[in-house]
Amino acid sequence: MEVLLPHSLDEALEIKAEHPEAVPLSGGTDLMVEMNFGRVRPPAIVDLSRVAELTTWREENGHAFLGSGVTYTTIVREMQAYEPLVQASRSVGSPQIRNRGTVGGNLGTASPAGDALPVLAAYDAEIVLRSRARGERSLPWNLFLTGPKKTATAPDELIIGARWRRLRGPGSFSKIGTRNAMVIAVAGLCLVIDEEHRRVNVALGSVGPTILRATQAEERVSAALASSGTWDDRSAPLNPQWIDEFAELVATAAQPLDDVRGTAAYRRHGCRVLSRRALGWALSERRLPTWL
Repeated sequence: MEVLLPHSLDEALEIKAEHPEAVPLSGGTDLMVEMNFGRVRPPAIVDLSRVAELTTWREENGHAFLGSGVTYTTIVREMQAYEPLVQASRSVGSPQIRNRGTVGGNLGTASPAGDALPVLAAYDAEIVLRSRARGERSLPWNLFLTGPKKTATAPDELIIGARWRRLRGPGSFSKIGTRNAMVIAVAGLCLVIDEEHRRVNVALGSVGPTILRATQAEERVSAALASSGTWDDRSAPLNPQWIDEFAELVATAAQPLDDVRGTAAYRRHGCRVLSRRALGWALSERRLPTWL
């Protein structure tokens, strides 16, 4: 196996153009596990850990850009304004894994259980790709994730990062697992409130072939917040019946299967519980806003 070590983004793109079969590696927390178990044996690896251009994040023109090489530890330490992303990052593995693992790795692996992916979906993020020959392009998250562990990345492209419009409103990420830490999600959920567009966004992980948005639930609860006057008066209560309907619609949006980590029925139940809790947290936070 050939290991290629670029020291700049231009060099990395040149290498990928010349070696499209080479698999990118950043933190290696997913790829090295697959290699150690003998599930994959790429002919070459492009080690991106020395490419500084991928390890930064920034805010620009009302948007956030997260480089594909930014570690979960850096997100927890520096991106407190993006609470759902911080919560998801904090739930990833152990401190050692968070020191190495990156959101770019989650995107490249494209596992439905990737903790950062429901957050990017709830943010309506675009994934930024670049090749030496064609330059840069951006794809909405749902066009980038094409199936279980499959993406729209071309053989000569690298994942540069993710970009999303900064939302004004509270949100959270939560997941269910077989233990409290260092666990692959049985079900994961991100809920964010977009005050500007008066919408509630809900994304689900580990309950379908890829990340899912609960669009019917989003539309129903957004309309309920309007009809109850809660958008204008944060203290106005939401009818408990609407909350129950919202939770049921979220569960209906899931497309789970039975596997060794949980049954489909349990995953749907988990979606109901997580969605009800997340909506309650968001409504409570709106009454005492800390996100402004």
